[in-house]
Amino acid sequence: MPDRAHLHPVDQELLPGAHNAIETCLRLKPHERLTIITDTFTRDIAAALQSEVERVGAEYSLFVLEHHARRPLSYMPEIILDDLAMSQVSIFAAQSQPGELSSRGEMTAVVNHHHIRHAHMVNINRQIMLEGMRADFCAVDELSQRLVEHARQVDRITCKTPHGTEFVAELSPKLKWLKTSGIIARDKWGNLPGGEIFTTPMNTNGVFVVDGVVGDYLCERFGDLKSNPLTIEVEDNRPLTKTAIEWANLRLVQTPPAHISSDTSYKTKNFPGYISLSAIRMLSTPAQIGLRKRTSTVSVGISISGSMASK
Repeated sequence: MPDRAHLHPVDQELLPGAHNAIETCLRLKPHERLTIITDTFTRDIAAALQSEVERVGAEYSLFVLEHHARRPLSYMPEIILDDLAMSQVSIFAAQSQPGELSSRGEMTAVVNHHHIRHAHMVNINRQIMLEGMRADFCAVDELSQRLVEHARQVDRITCKTPHGTEFVAELSPKLKWLKTSGIIARDKWGNLPGGEIFTTPMNTNGVFVVDGVVGDYLCERFGDLKSNPLTIEVEDNRPLTKTAIEWANLRLVQTPPAHISSDTSYKTKNFPGYISLSAIRMLSTPAQIGLRKRTSTVSVGISISGSMASK
């Protein structure tokens, strides 16, 4: 059965971000149904979201992952997937763990099949709720739209930073630019906080210096890389051998291979030859529209060969 009761006393400081998620980003209506998926670590944020859903008056179910399966998840519990299929709106607000990407894939497959307005809040925490989730997402969406309209007209994007990044992406009009600005629609679920446009580049070359974080559960493991940045050298969409050595120095490859290939999207067999760049993203959430700290302006997604934006 769903976990109906409030999981935690509602923290009033979390309510503005929760209100933004329910009212502005998801635009939940009283006649709609919503599924919230959370975990024990994130229950305070889930309680704030639940409170906002109850204020709207919509029907909902709430599931705590640890009440239905052992973590890390090897699959998404069937009771959750069945409930999700009955909803028009959904939220995943939980922490990621190694090996869980496939279970989240089962969830998003249901979201895609039923065209659910889905907010993906993986690794959401209090700081993000107090900062990023208080952004003016209408302004973010307006800026994102202007940015994506401009990006669709160009065939090359060059990214340079003072820290050594000099990276060129060649683009193709046959590959779409997608926008996830925080305003979530039926045709494309999105991350919250949102604010990016992305595409699959036709080709990439250059040097990309990662001096922030590496993503997913590795954020918690390795933290901010500012004092020990990761340099990725790319030629024709393929990282060079030196890049593999850099990753080894950061001990990213000490994660068991099954986790590396499925979660971080690095494939270890013949290490550099099996890695390609699949996406280039441009963020559209600067400080002036609601964030206290500027995080980045451009990021690159690395994954096993394949297209994220070809359809």
